[in-house]
Amino acid sequence: MPYDADVLIIGGGLAGLTAGIHLAQANVRVILIEKHAYPQHKVCGEYVSNEVLPYLQQLGVSVNEFNPSQLSRFLFSTASGKTIESNLPLGGFGLSRYTFDNLLYKKALESGVTGIQAQVVDVQFTNDSFVVTTSDDKSYTAQLVIGAYGKRSSLDKRLHRAFIEKESPWMGVKAHYRAEFPSDLVSLHNFQGGYCGLCQVENGIVNACYLVNYSSFKKYKSIDSFQHEVMNQNPFLKDFFSKATPLFNKPLTISQISFSKKQPIENHLLMCGDTAGVIHPLCGNGMAMAIHSAKICSELVITYLHTPEMTRATLEKYYIHAWNKEFTTRLTAGRLLQSVLQNATAASVLLNGLQLTPAILPLIIKQTHGSLLAVN
Repeated sequence: MPYDADVLIIGGGLAGLTAGIHLAQANVRVILIEKHAYPQHKVCGEYVSNEVLPYLQQLGVSVNEFNPSQLSRFLFSTASGKTIESNLPLGGFGLSRYTFDNLLYKKALESGVTGIQAQVVDVQFTNDSFVVTTSDDKSYTAQLVIGAYGKRSSLDKRLHRAFIEKESPWMGVKAHYRAEFPSDLVSLHNFQGGYCGLCQVENGIVNACYLVNYSSFKKYKSIDSFQHEVMNQNPFLKDFFSKATPLFNKPLTISQISFSKKQPIENHLLMCGDTAGVIHPLCGNGMAMAIHSAKICSELVITYLHTPEMTRATLEKYYIHAWNKEFTTRLTAGRLLQSVLQNATAASVLLNGLQLTPAILPLIIKQTHGSLLAVN
């Protein structure tokens, strides 16, 4: 029986769209199913490391036409206002998910991807093939399925993924502002129970995205009161929010963000981007990791499809190895930094040490970033 697609991708974020473009440009038949229409805003730090630029250029994706900010400096402040600053080793750019995802979606369609707006409700693997069912009672068959549906989904429960059974205390909040803010700076500001990242994206807009422990947040009646009572204890955040003009009617939120370890393969699905592992936002590199994971996955899928003697088990083995080799150290470093920076005493000790030996900070940043991606 012929398949509806060689590869079906569940989720149209950075990882899913990038994989779709890569595969379609290699003449792979791709169906991509995304539940939301484009363009849309998402809770995200919106900083992208330049490590992925060569790969995006190889795919014919140009971000420069949207006037992204060019980011070269990093600043961190403790809740009391102590700071340390460093250059970003590779630099990066700021681009909103509203613009970036829409750019990739248009490129995916241009490359030959079949895009479907629907909610995937079930995935079954039988007789060495997949059947994917959507909420409108349609089914699609494919030889391979890539899971790129983000941090958490009802699919995770259907797949019995271990992390979904554990409650997570973290929630994310994001909004855009008009404000005076350096166009070359990514800053991260600690406060009791969380931390907030600030950076310019396209056209001078400033993205403010913060992660907070829900137990700290729920004591307050609203996001505004939490920002005023808690976040404004950090003098940098107080200054920013007192002068910034919000561009959203209300901030976007997402709850139950899990940083627990995930598996890159689940019931033969190849997991990609945040679906395979979420790095702590304080590391500022989740967007580049999603794009990089799409490259790893796509290259192996193309090899598998063009190599009849290669088994599914071998493909999965290679993907697990490649994913762990590239990202395990980053995720571990992120968890370690998270635990240190959420402890006021430990954060102060770290900051004092970095002020004495500032050359160490770029080395710490490198632990959560990769090298420029090699392209053909």
